[in-house]
Amino acid sequence: MRLIPVIDLIDGQAVHAIRGERERYRPVESRLADGGDALALLGSFRRLGLQELYLADLDAIRGVGQNDALIARLVRQRGVIAMVDAGATTLDRAYEVLALGAQKVIVASETLDGWRSLAAIRAGLPGDRLVFSLDLLDGRVIARHPDLAGLDPLVVLDRLQGLQVREVIVLDLAHVGASTGGDCALLSAAHAACPSLCLLTGGGIRHLPDLQAVQHAGGCGALLATALHDGSLEPAAIREMLAA
Repeated sequence: MRLIPVIDLIDGQAVHAIRGERERYRPVESRLADGGDALALLGSFRRLGLQELYLADLDAIRGVGQNDALIARLVRQRGVIAMVDAGATTLDRAYEVLALGAQKVIVASETLDGWRSLAAIRAGLPGDRLVFSLDLLDGRVIARHPDLAGLDPLVVLDRLQGLQVREVIVLDLAHVGASTGGDCALLSAAHAACPSLCLLTGGGIRHLPDLQAVQHAGGCGALLATALHDGSLEPAAIREMLAA
């Protein structure tokens, strides 16, 4: 099973995401590294045996700046396999993100301006370089485009399957940083309805039983943050799930 640590960036620092309430985000307090030093955090993740990385540039997502130079330093560390959300809504921006050194670019429902934009990006990128993030709040789709925002999550996933998108993050911001456990009911329904999708869950993972529940629901991996920072997900559990 894939375990993917998260680094969220604001103004050059790694921050702790809490329920999508970005005004509350503060530099990470972690057992793994001091303060909001993203490079130190990445080194700690690597020492835990975690090679993949989810990196979100919250400045770029909000349209108030970007952290491209820091992103390039992070994703070019030896052995790092990074997927990056830097607010890409066009094929040109997607290629800019990949040019920084990312292995995969994330296109998110929160910033996407319509299905045509996604189709253009999908047509222009190899399938293994694109990840779609289905952003939710309490199970409801978050999207700039009203047609997308009004859809049931399973309908969105079915359309993604039709576009031959391979990998999807199901990210409910209501669970992020809240240690509530993942939404395995939605994950199970999504896996049953769209079996060709590799589904990654994000938000709320606390400990080994949560990860086992994700695997049982058909998830191929999970995004991790709080459980790593507070130590509730122990190294032995990480090793067990990486081998599963």
